[in-house]
Amino acid sequence: MLFYSCTNLKKMHAINNYDNFFLEHLMQSKPENFSKILNNRDSLNVQIIYTKIDRNRKNQPSFTEYTFNLNNRYFYPASTVKLPTAILALEKLNDLNIKGVNKFTTMITDSSSDKQLMSYTSPTAEDSRPSIANYIKQILLVSDNNAFNHLYEFLGQATIQKKLLEKGYPDVIIRHRLQTTLTDKQNRTTNPIAFYDSTGQLLYQQAEAYSSALFQQFDAKLGNGYYQDQQLVNAPFDFSMKNRIYLQDLHHILKSILFPESVNKLQRFNLSAEDYQFLQHWMSAYPGESKYPNYDSAHYWNAYCKFLLLGRENKATPDNIRIFNKVGDAYGFLTDVAYIIDKKNKVEFMLSATISCNSDGIYNDDKYDYDTVGYPFMKQLGQLLYDYELKRKRKQTPNLEKFNFNYQNN
Repeated sequence: MLFYSCTNLKKMHAINNYDNFFLEHLMQSKPENFSKILNNRDSLNVQIIYTKIDRNRKNQPSFTEYTFNLNNRYFYPASTVKLPTAILALEKLNDLNIKGVNKFTTMITDSSSDKQLMSYTSPTAEDSRPSIANYIKQILLVSDNNAFNHLYEFLGQATIQKKLLEKGYPDVIIRHRLQTTLTDKQNRTTNPIAFYDSTGQLLYQQAEAYSSALFQQFDAKLGNGYYQDQQLVNAPFDFSMKNRIYLQDLHHILKSILFPESVNKLQRFNLSAEDYQFLQHWMSAYPGESKYPNYDSAHYWNAYCKFLLLGRENKATPDNIRIFNKVGDAYGFLTDVAYIIDKKNKVEFMLSATISCNSDGIYNDDKYDYDTVGYPFMKQLGQLLYDYELKRKRKQTPNLEKFNFNYQNN
């Protein structure tokens, strides 16, 4: 049994009111690509949200959502939790409202225990100075785990949960760092942090803190077995102490960053116009379009973190298309939440999807079906909706100048 909250049951019902089997019929038109997906939707835990965007004469957008197999079955969100965390880090800076403390200010992360990760310098940053801005760029460009961990430490569990609850996301649980094994107590304890100006003067100091946040309990025991200490355990893997975020929440958080005017004022994040542009710029940029941090294209190609439409393939990407997104992949779960635009053909739409790529049901064995199932599905799904949007007649052609960014000399 999986835990369903009343909030999300109502939310799921409301979303599914829009669902008239549009996505199912669209996938049925390409059986060579989607017959296995349609026939195995539950075992693959495939969930999809597509938002059609129409503009009026004033270029104001309206949104219509279509879903496929949307439910509250657990999937491990992996790196997708980095998006709300990055947003909340910017919001906290604005809430602090301390002169000289902003996303570009030097942020030093200290430690108070052996397991805590320190950060006094950042080789990827200009002048080797770690900052919120540089961490967010690393997160959005290549999904860096340590960068996320430092933002998690700056915020702490309680702040993350409180702020997301205020914004209308009560079911999101972000309770642990990534790619590091820690106890619940260790994840509740955050590092001491300090901000300094360019002369070394202390501007703001944050002591070590312990979170007493309470999280919803849920049952999420999945699969047939898992490896622990190189030994196979023949029992379902328990995700109940892991992070959790539903696809519809990810989809709507992304929407609030791209179209903040579409969100109720009480639910908007406390961000400046420059903050929105910063997030939009770097979630749509490719690794090679960044000077600081700088990435080797042999290891971080354009589609490295672009699953929908591009399938993570190491190939040339079309100049006219930009994808504003955040991906996640771990434990065989593959997720992408994206806004896709074609500047030449004046196309825009939102598309989010998740799929389980673990046919043997064994976790922690590094044998997942990303290449054979996950990435092809993401590419073909993105192409399916993109082709539909190319042919779709619109009353008004969208003006997408808002999403024009200078990706050179950054």
